Amino acid sequence: MFVPSALLKQLYTFGSLENTDQGVEFALKNRLKDATLTELIDVTIDGTSVPHDDVHLFMGDGDTYTAQEISSDNSIDFPLRRTLHLRVDHPTLESGKHKIELSFRAKPFGKLSFAVEDSISEQNDTIQRIPRDPDDNYSQAIIDKRQQFVADYSDTSLDHVTHYSFDPHTTEGNVENFTGVAQIPLGFAGPLTVNGEHATDDFLIPLATSEGTLVASYNRGIKVCNLSGGVKSTVVEDAMQRAPVFVFDDAREARDFTHWVEDHMDEIREEAESTSSVATLLNIDQYLSNNFAYLRFNYETGDAAGQNMVGRATFTACGWIIDQYPHDVKHFYLESNFATDKKASQVNVMNTRGKRVTAEATIEREALIQHMRVEPESLHYHWNVSTVGAFLSGANNNGAHSPNAITAMFIATGQDVANVSESSAGVLYTDLTEDGDLYISLTIPSLIVATYGGGTSLATQRECLEVMDCYGKGKVKKFAEVVAGAALAGELSLGAAISSSDWVSSHETYGRNR
Repeated sequence: MFVPSALLKQLYTFGSLENTDQGVEFALKNRLKDATLTELIDVTIDGTSVPHDDVHLFMGDGDTYTAQEISSDNSIDFPLRRTLHLRVDHPTLESGKHKIELSFRAKPFGKLSFAVEDSISEQNDTIQRIPRDPDDNYSQAIIDKRQQFVADYSDTSLDHVTHYSFDPHTTEGNVENFTGVAQIPLGFAGPLTVNGEHATDDFLIPLATSEGTLVASYNRGIKVCNLSGGVKSTVVEDAMQRAPVFVFDDAREARDFTHWVEDHMDEIREEAESTSSVATLLNIDQYLSNNFAYLRFNYETGDAAGQNMVGRATFTACGWIIDQYPHDVKHFYLESNFATDKKASQVNVMNTRGKRVTAEATIEREALIQHMRVEPESLHYHWNVSTVGAFLSGANNNGAHSPNAITAMFIATGQDVANVSESSAGVLYTDLTEDGDLYISLTIPSLIVATYGGGTSLATQRECLEVMDCYGKGKVKKFAEVVAGAALAGELSLGAAISSSDWVSSHETYGRNR
C-alpha cells in the first residue's frame, strides 16, 4: 500500500526524543489506519545503526519487546491513534538536533521507511510544571495532584472546579491536563416549531450563557414565531475546507502545476478519501497569486464538523501530489490561511464553510403588534437602516445578534466554540407581504456544527443534543436547521425590542443592570 512520504513522517511524534536513565527514547503514533508491526528492520540515530538487541518497544501496557522478537509470527498490534514507544541503548544525546531513521514492515502497508529530525532540549529542573502521568493522565490520582498544584501555586481554593459527574477518561481527546470543570448556567427556551427537511418538530433550545435576558429574549421570539406557524429551515449547501499552498519559482510554474492537478483529480480524490469512510472530496478550488498556487479542498464530512478529518485527507492527497508531480515544488504548507479556519472571511460567506442554512418565517401582523408592540413596517424600516450601518462598519452580519444563539447552543452541545468566528456571518432580509405581515429570512453561510465526534459525546453536551434528538450519526443537518431557527427567533426578538425601545428596559428587568 502506497503511503506518501510526507504522511509517513507524521508517524513520528515530534518532541518525543529524550534521554532517560535507561537510554534514548522517542515515540511513534499511528496516524494511518489499524496496523500490525511484523518486523523492525533498522533504527539509525545520527547515521549509526542500533543493534536489534538494543532496541526495545512498548505501548505502556506493561509488555516490552526487543526488535529481534518481532516477526510475522510474533507481531505487535498497532491500532490507529495508539502510541508506540521505542527505547534504545545509546549514549546520552547532546542538546540540539538529531537525525532518526526508521525502517520496518507492517500489515497492510508492507515495508515503510522514513527519516526525521528531532531535538533534545536542555533540561531546567527549576521550571515548575503542571503534574502529568504519561501512562494515564486522566486517572483520579494525577487529577488530584493537578488540583493540589493549582491550589498551591495560586493560593486559592478549588471549591467548584473539582466537582463533576462523569468519568474524566471520557474527556481524553477533548482536553489535556484535565483538572475539573467550568460550570456555565444553562437555560432552555421554546419549544420552537421548526419546519425543516430534517427537523420537523417542536424543539426545546438549550442555551448555555451568562448573559442576562438572553434566554428570555429567545423565548419571546420563539413565541411569536410559533404563533405564525413556526420557522422554515433549509440546509442549502454543505462543505468543509482545508487549503494548502504550493510555492514555485515563478507564476508560470504555479499555473502549470494547477493544470496538472486538474488532470489528476481522480487520483487525488482517491488518495484523500482513502483516509476516511466519511470524507468525500467534492472539488478543489484553485487560486493563483504571485508564485503561489492555493488549492482549496472542499469536502462533505458527514455528521462531524470535520476540520481534523479534512486536514488528514488533504495532507495525504498533497503527499501523493508531491511524490508524483514530475517537477520541483519549492515549498508546501498544509494550511495557507485560505480555509480561514477559526476566522471570519468573505470567501466563506460566498462559498460556504460547514453548513449554509437559511431560516425563514412570515410573522403575522397582529402577533407582532400584540406581543412585541411593533408594526411590520417599523421593523422592516429599522432593518433597512441597520443594514446600511453594517455595510459602513464592514461587519460580516447585518442582523442583530445571531452569534448569541450560536454561541450559547455551541457551548451547551459540545461544539468547537472557536467556530463561532466563521459561524457569526449572517445575511438578514425582510419584506412586507400583501397582507401587511412581515417576511423575515436569515442565511447563515458558514455554520460549523457536529452531532458526532469532538465534544458532542461529553456527558452534559450529549444530554443537550439528546433533548433535541440531535445526537449521533445522521443528525447534523437536523441540528443545523434547529440552530438557524433559534437564531432567527432571536433576530426577531431583539430587532423588535430595539424598534420599540424595550431593549434597555428589558436589561433593567432581567439583566445585570438590575
